[in-house]
Amino acid sequence: MKNIVLIGMPGAGKSTVGVVLAKRMGMSFMDSDLVIQEQEGKTLHKIIEEKGTEGFLEVEDRVNAGINPKNTIIATGGSVVYGKNAMEHLSQIGTVCYLKLSYESIDDRLGDLAQRGVALKDGQTLMDLYQERTPLYEKYANLTIDCENKNIREIVSEIARIFQA
Repeated sequence: MKNIVLIGMPGAGKSTVGVVLAKRMGMSFMDSDLVIQEQEGKTLHKIIEEKGTEGFLEVEDRVNAGINPKNTIIATGGSVVYGKNAMEHLSQIGTVCYLKLSYESIDDRLGDLAQRGVALKDGQTLMDLYQERTPLYEKYANLTIDCENKNIREIVSEIARIFQA
């Protein structure tokens, strides 16, 4: 089986869903944010602090364009959709699955954005980010899963059903 690539806003549940889905489907799991941290030797927050948002996005694009796992659930960072090289590569090596949540649900789930390593431009609000990224998630998604008012088990079951059919 090819890879399943999870995209969506920070707080949408990509990593949590990814781990549970990998176990359920007998696949490996990769969190591309952790791959970035490992390759750069520092946290996402520190990379953004040192290189700025644009510099971080360049690192994210390069790292994601270079990963090549097999039979893996890949949870990406929320900003991966800004990277044309990364998204072309990820689309070639797997099925891109958008975990869709409303702005209100994302806002409820997220704590301090800076501490989470969220790539915000100066003066940008969470609403600005949501409105900017949603069309990109929709553009790159092969499959959209509406996660509103669903728990992890329900989301995982829905995705597993689609891929095991």
